[in-house]
Amino acid sequence: MTQVWDAVVVGAGPAGCAAAITLARAGHQVVVVDRAHFPRPKTCGDGLTTGALRLLEGLGLDPNPIRSWMPAHKVHLRSPSGRQVEFVLPRNRGQFAAVVPRLELDNALVQRAKAEGVEVIEGSACTGVTERSDLIEIALADKPAVQASYLIAADGMWSPTRKYLGLSQNGYRGEWHAFCQYWNDVSPAASRSVWVWFEEEILPGYMWLFPLPDGRANVGFGIRRNGKVSVSDMGSLWQKLPKREHIRAVIGDNATPEINHRAWPIPACIDKIPLTSQRTMFAGDAAAAADPMSGEGIAQALLTGIAAANAIMAGGNAENVMASYLHLVRRELFADHRMARRLGRIMHTQTGVRAAIRIAGLSSWTRRNFVRWLFEDYPRSILTTPSRWSRKPFTTPGAYRKTTVVS
Repeated sequence: MTQVWDAVVVGAGPAGCAAAITLARAGHQVVVVDRAHFPRPKTCGDGLTTGALRLLEGLGLDPNPIRSWMPAHKVHLRSPSGRQVEFVLPRNRGQFAAVVPRLELDNALVQRAKAEGVEVIEGSACTGVTERSDLIEIALADKPAVQASYLIAADGMWSPTRKYLGLSQNGYRGEWHAFCQYWNDVSPAASRSVWVWFEEEILPGYMWLFPLPDGRANVGFGIRRNGKVSVSDMGSLWQKLPKREHIRAVIGDNATPEINHRAWPIPACIDKIPLTSQRTMFAGDAAAAADPMSGEGIAQALLTGIAAANAIMAGGNAENVMASYLHLVRRELFADHRMARRLGRIMHTQTGVRAAIRIAGLSSWTRRNFVRWLFEDYPRSILTTPSRWSRKPFTTPGAYRKTTVVS
C-alpha cells in the first residue's frame, strides 16, 4: 500500500527544512522533495540576521562544521553624502550577524533534517499536485507519486506548486532584484566587517560587502523594481560601482572578482498573496516573505516554515490547519512587513537616508540598538505591537552563546 505521509515538503531550502525538522521532532512522518542534489549552489547575499541565527540554533544547526561560517561584529553604513558610521554588535553575548554561503548553509540544513529522521528525495522535481478532500498527491519526475495529509510548498518565488494549484501571480517579478559576485583577496577592512553603501542612483537600494573566511567576500547590490535603475541596466552598473574610490578602498586594490556573477528577484508581498489552498501552505519565497525594506528573507523563510509545521501540529481538520497557519503568519510577520514597507519609503531619497544614518549614529545607545534592530534582533514593528514587548527588550543575548566559532 502507498504510504500516506503526515506532510510532504516541496523545496529543501531554509523554509522547507525548518518545517520538516520541526515536524519530525514532534514525531510526524515527513518527506522532503527537491529537484536538486545537495550541496547545490544558491544565489544569495549570504547574510544571516540575529532573527535567522536564533531560529537556526533552535533547529539544532551547528555552525562549527560549516567551513565558511563567518560571524560579523562590525557594520559600516555610508550615506550618499559620504557620512559613514560604524556600528558594533555585542561580541561576548552570542552571534548577532553572520555570513555563510547558501551552498553550505542549505546543505547543512538538509543534513540536519536527515538526522532528525526526515526522508529527503533529491534530484526529483514536482511535476503535478492534486488536492483531494482527504489528502494531497504530489507527482514526481522519475519517481512514484507521494501522498500526504498536507503539503508545505517551499519551492521558491516562481513556485511550481502555485502553478499546479492555479494560484500563480501572473506577471509578478518581485519587489527587489539583486546582483552579486564573490571576490578574492579582499582588504583587511573588508575581511571582518559588513559594509553597506547607499549610492544615490540605486536608492532605496544599497550595495553590500559581506565578509567570508580566507580573504573572500560576497559583494553585490539590490534595487527596488521599477525604481531609478532598471533590471536590464544592473550589469552595466556593476562595472562602475566597485570601481568607485570609497568602495574600492574598502574592497582593496588587490581584490579580484570571481568569474561568475548572479542576479535574482526577491519577492516581498506576503500580505498580498494567497498563502494557503485546501491542504497546502506556502512558505519562504513561495509566500513572498522577504523583508520589503532590506530584501532579507532567510529569517522570514525559517519563520514561515516553522509556522506551517506548528499549524499541522496544532491538529484539527484541514480548514483549521490552514486557518492556524494564516493566524501564525499574520501575528509574526504582517505588522513587521507593513512597518518595513513604510520605513523603506524613507530610503527613497538622499535626505531620508542621510537623516536615518545621522540619527542612528547620535550616541553609543542609538548605534548599539539601531544595528540590532536592523539585523532583526527586534521585530520591525516592536513599538506598535505591545504584545511582543518584554521587560528587557534591549538586552536579549544573541544566538550560539555557547558555540565557539572562529571570528
